[in-house]
Amino acid sequence: MAGIMEQARSLGNALARTDEYQALRRAIQAADDDREIAELRSELQMLEGAIATAIRSGKEPETEVAEAYESALSKLQANSTYQRLVAAQSNFDKVLQKVNGTIAQGMEEGAESRIILAP
Repeated sequence: MAGIMEQARSLGNALARTDEYQALRRAIQAADDDREIAELRSELQMLEGAIATAIRSGKEPETEVAEAYESALSKLQANSTYQRLVAAQSNFDKVLQKVNGTIAQGMEEGAESRIILAP
């Protein structure tokens, strides 16, 4: 098991050095530094709470609350820094999907192997 953990650590280190991960880190930092995004996230969180409270009590959210939520969400999605964050996350997710596919392939090959590795 220790060997697997070491390989996992090595994989994590290699992923951290990819261009996609570095771009994601820069995009996250830029989003964290963007005051408009921070304000919109805070507003959305407050509105989500109001919507959740209404739903839990079996009511429809007030029209004004729903409209305010849609407006704030639209503003967030139109923010160029946020768009870069979403794109960077999508690009890194593609890398992770390829890695997971390769791991799954390796697991299938390992399961079919007649060689048994001692723990």
